[in-house]
Amino acid sequence: MSVDELLVKNLKVAFSSPEGDLVAVNGISFQIKKGEILALVGESGCGKTVSALSILRLIPDPPGKIIEGEIRLGERDLLRLSPKELRDLRGNEIAMIFQDPLASLNPVLTIGEQIIETLLRHSKISRADARKRTEELLRRVEIPSPAEKMKNYPHQLSGGMRQRVMIAMALSCSPKILIADEPTTALDVLIQLQILELLKQLKEETGLSILLITHDLGVVRAIAQRVLVMYAGDIVEVSPIDELMENPLHPYTHGLIESLPSQSKGKSKSRLPAIPGVVPPPGQRPAGCPFHPRCAKSETRCGTEFPELKEIEPGHWARCFVAERGR
Repeated sequence: MSVDELLVKNLKVAFSSPEGDLVAVNGISFQIKKGEILALVGESGCGKTVSALSILRLIPDPPGKIIEGEIRLGERDLLRLSPKELRDLRGNEIAMIFQDPLASLNPVLTIGEQIIETLLRHSKISRADARKRTEELLRRVEIPSPAEKMKNYPHQLSGGMRQRVMIAMALSCSPKILIADEPTTALDVLIQLQILELLKQLKEETGLSILLITHDLGVVRAIAQRVLVMYAGDIVEVSPIDELMENPLHPYTHGLIESLPSQSKGKSKSRLPAIPGVVPPPGQRPAGCPFHPRCAKSETRCGTEFPELKEIEPGHWARCFVAERGR
């Protein structure tokens, strides 16, 4: 395995409660290849963000805890790193941008000062060089008049500009992997496309690997090469993006795609189709396949047996008895 590749193996994360440990991530495994944009998709409550935070060991403990698994960057198991080693890794090798930049940025420091402080913490450079590097980073993420914008406070920038600042900050120490958690949420459609195009361009220029977390398959289609679909703490489908959009194997994935506005063009429907019900919260997972209470194709065994994630077609995996039988 390359030193720039990330491997997550049998990751299980739970949160303590008066009723006992509630499992939020149920033994998932995946790999991010060098230079790949891998999307992790699912409704809110599926365990996407918990999975991402676990990679950087940012789950608050207590109540959260990683029960078992491995998270490897090259030959290193990140779950075994010391606090100092973790601090050195965060930002330098794996960086993360969050869905609400206004909550992530310090409101009493200018954006320039925040990026400069990040550079001084992680790099052995002078303040003058850090200031020059900050201006270059802001220019790279296409912020106009970067020298002037460095003097602005977060509240003085638009949502799209703040997200660009977060990307610049994440890239400041040239990480190998970028985790982007819902980076286009609450942005208008045009700004969403600009942010996605920026991430794609940065990946192509630097060889950066990106884990994109989103609930929106429309976003995924615009940027990702491969997709993991997550439901109730489990990965239920894995596929290249084009194959997934043309031939979804899991009924949950099919429902997500059908709910996209572009998939309903030309159909005589007053409303977009929706998947009935909600994602079961941790501690209330039904027996068998956790999706079966919401699934129109559910069979008797779906309510009693938990399906394995199997390769149904070359490179295309699904956790579904119906998908298995259909092939």
